[in-house]
Amino acid sequence: MTENQDIKIAKQTIEQEIEALQALEKSLNGSLTQALDIMQKTKGRVIITGMGKSGHIGRKISATLASTGTPSFFLHPSEGSHGDLGMVTPSDVVIAISNSGESKELSDILVYCRRFSVPVIAITKNPESSLGKNSDLILKLPDNREACPLGLAPTSSTTATLVLGDILASDLMVRKGFTEEDFKLRHPGGKLGSILRHVSDIMHTGDEMPLIKDDAIMQDALLTMSSKMLGCVGIINDKNELIGMITDGDLRRWMSPDLITEKVVKVMTKNPRTIGPDVLIAEAVNVMNNTGRGITNLFVVEDKKPIGIVHIHDCLRAGAS
Repeated sequence: MTENQDIKIAKQTIEQEIEALQALEKSLNGSLTQALDIMQKTKGRVIITGMGKSGHIGRKISATLASTGTPSFFLHPSEGSHGDLGMVTPSDVVIAISNSGESKELSDILVYCRRFSVPVIAITKNPESSLGKNSDLILKLPDNREACPLGLAPTSSTTATLVLGDILASDLMVRKGFTEEDFKLRHPGGKLGSILRHVSDIMHTGDEMPLIKDDAIMQDALLTMSSKMLGCVGIINDKNELIGMITDGDLRRWMSPDLITEKVVKVMTKNPRTIGPDVLIAEAVNVMNNTGRGITNLFVVEDKKPIGIVHIHDCLRAGAS
């Protein structure tokens, strides 16, 4: 097979899956709102179940829901038949996924839900299937051909199911007012956790801040810069407001035999760039990289008063880039 043939098949696959998503978009109706109402009002968990490829997609949908403010877990149909149905309570809602709607493994879950009045939302192509007839609500999948060359392997259908799960999660996030802070609380580890941290989480505070009064001389500034080891010093007035900053670059520009006796207010850069404590670390890095001449420190201020300082290395160690 040639490279051109490979690319032709790849494009055909993409086109067929796009067609399935377009069909899904056109089919959206009031059933979606009803499903969201049920999911939002449930006092328990949203339990996702499905066999085979539907199960794999279900696991991802459940993980997305759980990480975006909707408590959820995946229940394997076979494990459910051997005791795990005990995890399901009347306070929960079950979303059962089956392309054909005839997955025999789902039967025990459906019977259990009927017995204990657990609402069931079906995701299937076939509303007249066993799953469709035994559900409280149906979210119908588009009846498009699978994208695989044989038209058999779950491809277009699983893509549509995955996107439908993303729709449910996204809608619920908006309904619940889910924020970046909520997202951060559920993603404390890894890259997502690091980019959603604020500078207040990593800034140097208290005695770690290199600060001197505006009546000091450069000898005092040099001693403070050396002891704090952040490569800068902030200048504050008698109201403890930050009015200037001296960096290593300023020292090089003012280098002279009598530098140490100069007043700090003469050497300092007035009104230096600052940030607030609620700024994301990634945004702080962006500020440092895009100030024209590049800086490595930012003072964190509230009402013009410094409450901390963050160094570019602190941001990089925290995982921002």
